[in-house]
Amino acid sequence: MQTITLANGSTVPALGIGTWAWGDKLFWSYGKDYDTATLQAAFTAALDAGINFFDTAEIYGLGESERLLGQFMQQTQAPVLIATKYFPLPWRWDGGAVADALTASLKRLQVPSVTLYQVHWPFDFLLGQPALMEALAEEVQQGRIQAVGVSNYSAEQMQQAHDLLAKRGVPLAVNQVQYSLLARSIEQNGVMQVARDRQITLLAYSPLAQGLLTGKYTPENYTPPLGARRLDPRFSPAGLQKLAPLFSELQRVATLRQKTPAQVALNWLIMQGSVIPIPGAKNAAQAQQNAGALGWELTPDERDRLSQTAA
Repeated sequence: MQTITLANGSTVPALGIGTWAWGDKLFWSYGKDYDTATLQAAFTAALDAGINFFDTAEIYGLGESERLLGQFMQQTQAPVLIATKYFPLPWRWDGGAVADALTASLKRLQVPSVTLYQVHWPFDFLLGQPALMEALAEEVQQGRIQAVGVSNYSAEQMQQAHDLLAKRGVPLAVNQVQYSLLARSIEQNGVMQVARDRQITLLAYSPLAQGLLTGKYTPENYTPPLGARRLDPRFSPAGLQKLAPLFSELQRVATLRQKTPAQVALNWLIMQGSVIPIPGAKNAAQAQQNAGALGWELTPDERDRLSQTAA
């Protein structure tokens, strides 16, 4: 199994599973085309494939994602690594709010500590970043979190968080950002460069662009997506037609490598270095497909052609 060592020394698989859709009925269609049983099958299939790193958040399904993970973990002896997130709501105005939120997450997950605890968005409000990072560093010392991360932070915000934590001797382990062949702003806005300079790992959410890079949606065989993705113009017939050259290149490489377009798109991310894709998986087949992105490498030429086609 390919692994990446975070700045705090923790070792995690080079690919994780994102669980935004687990228990979410608002954006996703939990309870309609998938349910608890299919999610548990996805969890088991991921573990069987050697992927034991799951990313969740207290707001996913209003806590249901954490509860489901906690439930599933009680039914296995395999080690499971959990990353979850703290949402800096306006009324959370002191460090005690961080401790309270973490306590609630640990209770839902049914664990005494988590591998990674991340700040979901770079909001300040009344608490402020210095007090927030101080509270997180305190939880590292208490042993309830092993590593500190942030999410959706700009290059400047990431640098500030890194420096504040460093004063307490705590490394900033990750910044979770949107990154895929169809979302590459971090390559130009400084986020990727600061992360590399400071040895901060990037967790890539929406690495398959919410399904656009799986090969499921094509101009020739148009199928409207479920949920809020119907509002995304990229999923319209015209949007899919615009992306047809990239779909074609993904399929060409996939056929050559005996992989799927999704596996090719995920491998492209892994090959960027210090990037961990966290694709979703709502069933066992999706979890198994995700795992197929590991254990091989795109050639430099294949990576460059995909990059240029997606530009």
